[in-house]
Amino acid sequence: MKRHLSSLTLLLCLMGFSLMSSAWTAPDCTIGDSSLLSNLSYYIPFCSLAPGLRLFASCSNVKDLPQTLTSVPWDTEALCLQGEVPLLPTGAFRLFPSLRLLKLELGTIMVSSGAFQGLDQLQHLSLEHHAPCCLDLFLPGDALEPLTSLNSISFQGYCLNYSQSIRLPISLSHLTLKHSCLTELQELQQIFPNLDPDFPPSQSPRPSCPFLQVLDLSSNLHLSRVGVGALGRLHLHSLSLDDTPMNVSGLLDSGLLHLGSLSLIQTGLNKLPGNVVDYFDLDALDLERNQIQSIEDEQLPGLRSLAVLSLHANGLQFLPTGFLSALPQLQRLNLSMNKLGASLLLPEGLGSSNLRVLDLSHNELCILPYGAFSYLPQLQELRLSGNNISNLSSENLDGLKHLKSLDLSWNQIKVLHPGWLSSLPALTSLNLLGTYLEHISGKQLQGPQELSHLKLGSLNMLDIYPPWPTVLLSLEIRAQTALEFHVPSGEPFLFLENLVLQSSYVVLEPNNNTIHFPSLRHLTLRGCDPSVFSGSKSIFLSQFPLLEHLHFWSNHEQLENLHFLGMPSLRVLELGDTNVPSELGPVTLEEQLKQVPQLQVLALSHVKLRNLSIKTLRGLSRLQLLLINSEWALGLDSSLQEIIPQLPQYIYFSNVTFVCQCESSWVEPWAMRAPNTFVYGLEASICIANTSDYSKTSLLSFFSSHCTYEPELQGFLISFPLVLLLIIFALLGCPKWLWLHYLWNLFYAWWWKLFGRVPRRPFHYDVFISYCEQDQAWVLEELVPALEKPLPAGEGLRLCLPDRDFGVGQDRMNATAVNMENSRAILCVLSYQALESTWSNLELRLATYYLVTRPGITHLLLLFLEPIDQQQLPGYQRLTRWLQKEDCFEVPQSRVQWDTFCEQLRSRLEKAEQEREDKRV
Repeated sequence: MKRHLSSLTLLLCLMGFSLMSSAWTAPDCTIGDSSLLSNLSYYIPFCSLAPGLRLFASCSNVKDLPQTLTSVPWDTEALCLQGEVPLLPTGAFRLFPSLRLLKLELGTIMVSSGAFQGLDQLQHLSLEHHAPCCLDLFLPGDALEPLTSLNSISFQGYCLNYSQSIRLPISLSHLTLKHSCLTELQELQQIFPNLDPDFPPSQSPRPSCPFLQVLDLSSNLHLSRVGVGALGRLHLHSLSLDDTPMNVSGLLDSGLLHLGSLSLIQTGLNKLPGNVVDYFDLDALDLERNQIQSIEDEQLPGLRSLAVLSLHANGLQFLPTGFLSALPQLQRLNLSMNKLGASLLLPEGLGSSNLRVLDLSHNELCILPYGAFSYLPQLQELRLSGNNISNLSSENLDGLKHLKSLDLSWNQIKVLHPGWLSSLPALTSLNLLGTYLEHISGKQLQGPQELSHLKLGSLNMLDIYPPWPTVLLSLEIRAQTALEFHVPSGEPFLFLENLVLQSSYVVLEPNNNTIHFPSLRHLTLRGCDPSVFSGSKSIFLSQFPLLEHLHFWSNHEQLENLHFLGMPSLRVLELGDTNVPSELGPVTLEEQLKQVPQLQVLALSHVKLRNLSIKTLRGLSRLQLLLINSEWALGLDSSLQEIIPQLPQYIYFSNVTFVCQCESSWVEPWAMRAPNTFVYGLEASICIANTSDYSKTSLLSFFSSHCTYEPELQGFLISFPLVLLLIIFALLGCPKWLWLHYLWNLFYAWWWKLFGRVPRRPFHYDVFISYCEQDQAWVLEELVPALEKPLPAGEGLRLCLPDRDFGVGQDRMNATAVNMENSRAILCVLSYQALESTWSNLELRLATYYLVTRPGITHLLLLFLEPIDQQQLPGYQRLTRWLQKEDCFEVPQSRVQWDTFCEQLRSRLEKAEQEREDKRV
């Protein structure tokens, strides 16, 4: 009995190996790969990730932590949990060795000493509680010691005063403690004693130099005192005291030996802290959203060391005359959201020659005086967005010969004088979005030799004339009503990689010309008429050989004009329509998707997709992510069951209302046990009975209450025969009850003798034939007639063909396993198409299992339709080296010698039968 149970277990494991789940339906969880779609968070919620992380899991309403984690793939790199969990037990995350980011929002929790054991790769840890008052967090002193790779840790909304002597890992560089109950900095040494360089090394090893680089104490509303020696001779690169009532002068007695950057955003300061800057010789000072409305000359001497200064949103009305000359090291200056007035007046002085970045956005500027920036010869980036500038000439920008980036967006610009960029030979990036320009000529952009990033926009209509900048890499154009390209014949954008067009209508003049985009990789179209893809006025009649990402959102009718021809490399396709009066039918969508067989990501949002069927996804064998967002009355066709193993790895339904129909009831058991797919959004989805039904009926509740699907009954009907067969096989194999075996053989012989026939061997079929869909025609038209033709012309074999002999509605997997056992031999027809077929691979895997576990009983024969090197076969298929030479047949389809082949096959079957009889004896 144990032998049979072991064999069954191994069989089930092998059958499920190729369909092994890496993700599945997880209630209240979002699981996915962020590398597939960069703006995935636009459609579905998940926590922010650190750069470079791909596989994520974000779960909410967590109450039973172990139960939730069973739904999370073991190789997840980022895990975010939100809910109520009172205790983190020892080894809570030991099954996730690949975790690099862990974010916990679990309410009032107590952390066990070994809660983070096994997280050797963890780099970012965050424990957060978002509430008006902070909660107590009980963290043992050694809880963080297993995190040997930890780079940053963040506590937000927790009071750590009762968690004393927490030893920080020596790999840590960023420590954040926000919204806590700190009242003075002295408390930090009690909570984290190894911040003190004199902390005993026997208790916690320390590096040769101070390890902490960034300390963020923002939003501690009661942190008002520092305390003498509070920061114990630390060397900090950055200290943030944003939104605190701290008296920053107290930092002079804090014990800090070095501080490079200080952030004091929204702390109520009304003057520059020159004494603190001078004491620490600061490199950067951030004073955003304070009340510094004026700067006095006597405050300037202490700022000489600054390289970065931000005075964003302070209400400044002027700068003192010696401001820039007093800051000779200054490289970045942010003066945005102030009130510097209609006419810009920058202080003169050669001391400002090091300034690289200047932000004057939103300062009510109307006029740029001639030579306004002539004293900033090293300036590389100038931001003038959100002002009232109406026109520009070269004199306004004189002296900026090293300027690389210029932002003039959202100004009142109506006229660009010829040659206005002539004084900017190094310019590479220009932003003119949100202007009142109606005509832009390439001649107006002459002057810069390497202009590669260009943004153009108008609040009205916009006409664009060549010549284009020759080295453009990215181009974004927005026009409120219409965008018209005036194009000479064959005018190319040779190097353009990223193109964004946003307008109601895009027109090409003359309409018989084309624009070529041979290097385009990312194309975004918003609000455009679909005729941009087809029709007499299309600008996209040429090919896109390298295009990888197409984002198309439109609010037009007649989406039947949409097509994606000439995009052989398209990997990501986003289709969205916020106001489509006419239906984008599934037939139209099917025809469109046939044109992009390499597609890996398909995102459909509000395209009025009425039915999702096998025809919609047919041909998209490389699809990894399917996202359907904001759809009404969506039906899921039962034909999708046929391609369950080939469905994308991730399927997301966001804000989708389904049709209440029992024909879709298969969705519930599939989604709960999806073998190769993570399904998101079905638990929260609703369904409607008809288009006039506005009631909110839970989709899964409808299936359980209105449909006849009874999983318990079906499970019983399927499992009972299997259990019965197991019992019979166990009894027949039991050495104590050999009489049952003999009794069965006597009954079998009597039965055939009763009807006057020779006893047939205990097999329903002579040969089970496995083949792929592409080889089906040859098998049915050539192979089967030759083998089933009676003697002497043929072999007269009884063949089992899945497409012909499996019962209607019968589970194909179960039928395959049963009929292989009931066949004298298994013949696998192999070709390169078969090796790429999921079902053919699965059948070959199962046949190989029988060959290995039942030597001398199961016989596997391979029929090669074309030469295939065994090294090209997967590992399990190379087990066929156990076969004998006569078990392999090479039968090219074009020149089959049927007599020779049939003779070889009959001889091999007779030899196999003799081996089987010898085995029994």
